[in-house]
Amino acid sequence: MKLLLDTNMLLFAAAGQLPDGVGPLLDDKDNDLFFSPVSLWEVVIKSMLGRADFVVDPTALYQGLLSAGYRELAVTSRHTLQVAVLPPIHNDPFDRLLVAQAIAEDLTLLTADQSLSAYPGSIMVFPRRAR
Repeated sequence: MKLLLDTNMLLFAAAGQLPDGVGPLLDDKDNDLFFSPVSLWEVVIKSMLGRADFVVDPTALYQGLLSAGYRELAVTSRHTLQVAVLPPIHNDPFDRLLVAQAIAEDLTLLTADQSLSAYPGSIMVFPRRAR
């Protein structure tokens, strides 16, 4: 299976706080793991806002993803055009582009965001575990 992790799922993975059921998917050597520069862009923006509750080094996250064997999925015009045909379910532009990439590339999107499951395509929702 080809898996694209959304931004939150990437952050959960980096922090070792994956929701139940995700770990086996990421550990399965038959699965190809992808991340999008869209997620890194979102992390950069949130980091630049200087929020005390969001302390993530985007460069360290990027290097960690590559070291862990994730493959970068470049954003293409085909992906951005796919956003235009998505139903108006979710307003977050980062999430909409991740959904569009997953649809266009026939990837399964892994997310903790239940609202994304209303989109077409293969989307697996794993609720975040309680702290």
